[in-house]
Amino acid sequence: MSTAKKDYKRITTKSLFDMKANGEKISMLTAYDFTMAKIVDAAGIDVILVGDSASNVMAGHETTLPITLDQMIYHASSVVRACERALVVVDLPFGTYQSDPKEALRSSIRIMKESGGHAVKLEGGSEIKDSIKKILNAGIPVMGHLGLTPQSIYKFGTYTVRAKEEAEAEKLVEDAKLLERIGCFALVLEKIPAKLAQKVAESISIPVIGIGAGNGVDGQVLVLHDMIGMTHEFSPRFLRRYMNLYEDMTKAIGQYVSDVKALDFPNANEQY
Repeated sequence: MSTAKKDYKRITTKSLFDMKANGEKISMLTAYDFTMAKIVDAAGIDVILVGDSASNVMAGHETTLPITLDQMIYHASSVVRACERALVVVDLPFGTYQSDPKEALRSSIRIMKESGGHAVKLEGGSEIKDSIKKILNAGIPVMGHLGLTPQSIYKFGTYTVRAKEEAEAEKLVEDAKLLERIGCFALVLEKIPAKLAQKVAESISIPVIGIGAGNGVDGQVLVLHDMIGMTHEFSPRFLRRYMNLYEDMTKAIGQYVSDVKALDFPNANEQY
């Protein structure tokens, strides 16, 4: 299978299909604001996820549940304005799609119209298939999400690895095939055994992007603030920190405080 990297001027859902077919891995990161998204996009990322993890990263909530549709639209709008290449996928927040397919469609339409996002992402399988179908029938691309689904954290009671038991693993495979069958263009698998994730990726034609799901899938996603080390309390096995911005920023800000108090800043060359 080819691993040659094609130069995509703009990533689309079809681009992701082509990447999987050609054996090119898909890179995906979160972003929540214009400045960070512009850097991420310029660095060559394939997909930017405006995740409901903004509830944790940007607002300091313990879970993803509190973030609202209006807040997601605000974050997504900021990201879309920054992007020239990446496909922008926006999470539908908790409570906007689970119980009513019509509400799911209304929520998705608002995201697409008001933010300019390119696709939406929903957590769950067979239990939300009617909502997914409703959204897809309106021409809105949908990315699925199985495994650990943070919006269901109070149901699970823990953030531990999912689908280790045979029954849950079988349901996950069935749900993945269902999501492909009804028309999802891609699927995120979060925190499941690597062998199971590889089995899923090999059994469906749509791209499978993992987070804590091993390297046998078609791409990887991480939360940007974790990957660049702005956060430091969160250290799961699957997280690789490529920088330590928490330490660097703390030192820089501390130095600024010292310089201001010592009358070193601004100096003669830094004033008019």
